[in-house]
This record gives sequence, C-alpha cells and structure tokens, in this order.
Amino acid sequence: MLWKSLIAALAFYTCIPVPAVGTLPFQNVARLAPIIGLLIGGLLAGLHQGLAYLGMPILTASAIVVVAWIAITGGLHLDGAIDTADGLAVTQPERRLAVMSESTTGAFGVMAAVAIVLLKVSALSDLTAWSWLVLPLAAGWGRWGQQVAIGCYPYLKPTGKGAFHKAAIRSFWDTVPSLLLLLGLSAIPLGFSTDLCPLAVGCASGGAIGAIAAAWFDHQFGGHTGDTYGAVVEWTEAIFLVVATLF
Repeated sequence: MLWKSLIAALAFYTCIPVPAVGTLPFQNVARLAPIIGLLIGGLLAGLHQGLAYLGMPILTASAIVVVAWIAITGGLHLDGAIDTADGLAVTQPERRLAVMSESTTGAFGVMAAVAIVLLKVSALSDLTAWSWLVLPLAAGWGRWGQQVAIGCYPYLKPTGKGAFHKAAIRSFWDTVPSLLLLLGLSAIPLGFSTDLCPLAVGCASGGAIGAIAAAWFDHQFGGHTGDTYGAVVEWTEAIFLVVATLF
C-alpha cells in the first residue's frame, strides 16, 4: 500500500516519528525519496518563513534552518558526504572503499561538511523571497540525483544499506516520474509572471546538477555506495541553492 511505503520512506530517510503499523515495506523507499525530499523542504520552508515573521535576522534564521535540515535527516546524507570526501583524499583508488568504511572522520571529511553547511547557509540567506519553493526543490532534486546514481551506475558493495535500492531503481526510466514532478514544480514561477522565466529555468537546473553529481562520483569511484548516494544528495542540494541565487 502506498501509505505504508510513504511511512517506510519517512522512517528510513528521516528522524520524523512514524506510527507503528507493523512491518514496513522498505524495499521500495528509493522510489519515494524525492517526495520525502519535498516534504523535508516544505517543513524547512515553513520554519524559514516563521523565523522571518518573528523578525529574526536572516543569517541566523538560515543557520537554524540548515541545522534543522541536518537534524531531520539524522545527518544520514551528510555522513555519507563526509565519508566520501575521506575516500577521495586517498590517492590509491583500490583503498578508497576501505577508508570510507572506517569509523573515524578525516580532515577532508570535516572540510567537506563545513563547505556544504557554509554554502547552504550563505545561499539560503540570499533566497528570502523564494525560499518556500527553492528549499523543497533543493531537497527534491538532491534525492532525484540519488535515484540517478542508483539506477544508472553499479553498486560497489555486495551488502550495505544502499544495496537493496538497486532492486527498486533499475534504470534511468524509474527516475522519470520524480523528474516530471520536479520539473512541474520548477515551472511554478511562470504562473506568477513570464518575467520569472529565468527563475523557472534556475529551479529546473537541479536536474542537471543532480545528474552531473551522480556521474562525477561514479567517475571517481567506478560506481556508487551508500556513502556516495549521500554525497550526491548533499552536494546537489548545496550547489542548487547557490545556483538559485543567480536567478
């Protein structure tokens, strides 16, 4: 049932409490990841607008929103981005997966986390007028990029949290429903004025960013792991927010 699948996706990708409904069907949560992203972004947009209504300075409000972003996801994707950065720091490609599996965090992982958080906070502080749309799209496109990574590239580990995603997303075509949904939402500015066409184009650029991120990490590792899925999400979100400031 669809509602059970949504609850399973919420439980898997977020720390949001879900009702106890027996056994949850986790096998297809990857198909619903962009919808969960839209939900997360919607909650963050509401928080952002609420803090602005209270008169909180925009930079402080943006920092709170990004901290809430990490809290809602339990740092799931950020942890993957950190491990991925540590793996990329290794010059011998054959050792990268072993380094990424270590429990310790290296300097490159810390730097990657700081860069992602700084980019998100600074970009969000410049997006006050359209944060209600850009935040959901950022989280949605990030998870669509994850779907591309799952469907279009090999999974490098025989087991792991990301292994069962391959059965749910088998090719690029399985990502098309989410792509069409996000492109439709990206066209919302056109309903206000044709002068906002550049903004609509900027919102749709998340598709290109997500696809490029998935391809880039595949080029570096020769495939993907659960950690690189998280890295695709985080870097797509951050770069999309930065690009959105141009429009």
